[in-house]
Amino acid sequence: MAEVGRAAVRDPSALLPGGFWAAVAVWLERPQVANKRLCGVRLEARRRAARPGTEARGPRPSADPGREESAAAGCGSEEGPGPGQRSPEGGSSPRPGVGPEESQGWHQEGESEREAAAAAPLLAGAPGQPGEGDVPAPDLGSLWDDFSRSLVGDHRELLAFLTGPGAGLQAETPHELDVVLRTVIPKRSRHCPLAAPRREMVAQDVLSGTVTFLPLEEDDQGNWKVQMSNVYQVQLSRSDDEWFISVLIFCPERWQSDGTVYPKPAWLGQELPARLARWSVASGSSGFKSTLSLLPILKYSRTYQELKDQYQHMVQVWPEVTDPEKFVYEDVAIAAYLLVLWEEERAAQGVTAKQSFVDLGCGNGLLAHILSGAGHPGRGVDVRRRKIWDVYGPQTRLEEAAITPSDETLFPDADWLIGNHSDELTPWVPVFAARSSYRCRFFVLPCCFFDFAGRYRRRQSGKTQYREYLDFVQEVGSACGFHVEEDCLRIPSTKRVCLLGRSRTYPPAAEALADQQRTQYISSRGGCPAGRPAPGPAPAPAPLRAEAGSVDRCPHGPPDGPGALEAGAEGRWLPGFHPRDRAERVRNCTALPREFVDRVVLQVANLLLGGEQLSPGSPPSGSPQTWNRGASLSLAEVAGELDRDTLRRLKRECGGLQTLLRNNHQVFAVLNGRVHFRDWREEKLQEEKQPEAKRRLLSTAFKTRLCWFFSHHPDGCALPADCCPFAHGPGELRPPPASKRKKRLL
Repeated sequence: MAEVGRAAVRDPSALLPGGFWAAVAVWLERPQVANKRLCGVRLEARRRAARPGTEARGPRPSADPGREESAAAGCGSEEGPGPGQRSPEGGSSPRPGVGPEESQGWHQEGESEREAAAAAPLLAGAPGQPGEGDVPAPDLGSLWDDFSRSLVGDHRELLAFLTGPGAGLQAETPHELDVVLRTVIPKRSRHCPLAAPRREMVAQDVLSGTVTFLPLEEDDQGNWKVQMSNVYQVQLSRSDDEWFISVLIFCPERWQSDGTVYPKPAWLGQELPARLARWSVASGSSGFKSTLSLLPILKYSRTYQELKDQYQHMVQVWPEVTDPEKFVYEDVAIAAYLLVLWEEERAAQGVTAKQSFVDLGCGNGLLAHILSGAGHPGRGVDVRRRKIWDVYGPQTRLEEAAITPSDETLFPDADWLIGNHSDELTPWVPVFAARSSYRCRFFVLPCCFFDFAGRYRRRQSGKTQYREYLDFVQEVGSACGFHVEEDCLRIPSTKRVCLLGRSRTYPPAAEALADQQRTQYISSRGGCPAGRPAPGPAPAPAPLRAEAGSVDRCPHGPPDGPGALEAGAEGRWLPGFHPRDRAERVRNCTALPREFVDRVVLQVANLLLGGEQLSPGSPPSGSPQTWNRGASLSLAEVAGELDRDTLRRLKRECGGLQTLLRNNHQVFAVLNGRVHFRDWREEKLQEEKQPEAKRRLLSTAFKTRLCWFFSHHPDGCALPADCCPFAHGPGELRPPPASKRKKRLL
């Protein structure tokens, strides 16, 4: 036995030991949070069991696990201690666990360890994930009983390792363990295509503050045994009023690292205790679901890797200005999620026909392309055509059209409506699904915050804006008559929580009443001016499909204010809704006239120099002693010196003055709301510390632009010509390199 690493835990909020068990829950149920080579785990079964060598009938006054002494550590025999027969049926699968941001450490002053044991996150049973359809799991009860008997008889070294030194907790508590059987699922990739899931027993001893991981292996007869070489333990201990989390390996000289499920001992000793220490004192609760909680993880992992191999070539032919790797792999992950979800749905309903879909606000159309390629009939609709649509071919149906909530935008033939970052359509997706047909379902991945008409306005300061908006979309789905489920996708995005409506809360015969209720809900939000929520319960307005010419007045605001409801006008459900423009306007200051930008740059530079006259010529380069760095001014001070017309023009751009100055990176540095000249002498020192690949990238742009300081600063450039990355005069200019994207398209 050897301790391969430990980490001290600072616990000013007194969250331990409860916070430790919350952290252990992450490593037990979501190890992919720390080990990025894992896809996840499936919890097969759990049970309470007596610790080997103790009775489970009640407390024994003489038993004090905190005072037990461990025997000398040994590796034992190569064979595992206890065979277990494979059961034809696996146990129930407890729910996926909470992550570090989803768990709140708990510990009350004076709380007994009996209460702590009852409250530990791993000790409560919970519903499980869908089955994977692979080899049935062994029976946990018989497996653990055989293992326990072998420990008492022939493997006392491992028994001593399993019991641990204890943390000085109360002895009168019945000494039971919480035992979990789990399947660890590695990620599949081209480099490791045959990585097989591995099964483990995990024994959690709350009283001793230890969690022991016992890898299992199956012999030719179908019997399971513990793989002695890879047994390890996570331990919580306390010394001199300081908490520690340690990782111990039972037989370190025989540790077999596979690089995925079982990393190297150095990683276990350094990374794992440090992460557990941080998670143990994480006191916040985000309120988000764990990732892929509605899917069988193994099936998702296989599907994702297959799609990734099939569509990774899209990165090389991506004609859009967006980041190809982010968008391709994100849409691949979303498609994998939907394909597995729909496959499980067909299996549950006993049907073989693949679901049809409509992707509302499909954007680049890649998601619709992948789903269509998998045999699902459907189409994507977006207000603006993208260049990449021409790459997909005629088998992918993509339509350029504006979607306005009305009787003309129903989809009675679609089984699923998809809203993937659908912006202003996001809250309408559940409404479209509810009114299209009773069998229509929806999947929505909210990103930007929109209400039924215009931007979403916050109403609750106790939540993050993202969490509040998700709750709003979930409320919309519930008001439309859906059982709304929430899940978290595994995609390269900060906005990765999706909402699904797979079933209704009412029978088909109640459709008329349900539509009246959803009409009242939409009217209560859309009929009032934005930002002025109605106090108390919303009044019951007339249905959206009112007679032409009728007007619903909002009793809490002017009738013709923003978002006022005028049902029946041109068949629209809510005339306050406006789809985005077909032509997307660039508002990051890059479309401003060059002469306007140059004038603002010169004005700001003059302010930083305190009115010193800028040079129109090409003075000699300055020296470190004489070069004028200029002042540092706040953005407010700079804006106060600009004329009204300039400010009005900048306000129409996203970010305004700050964006314009940051776009002129060669001249200005903007940090913490203050503006100053960029000193390229300091930039050169930073460049020398850059990796080789970064320096090669910078070298391709060397001398491809004129040096602004050489042309305009009174002291010229602070760098000599051979060191400055910009050209000191037209004679030094080099042609800019051709972009990789242009080369790919040739």
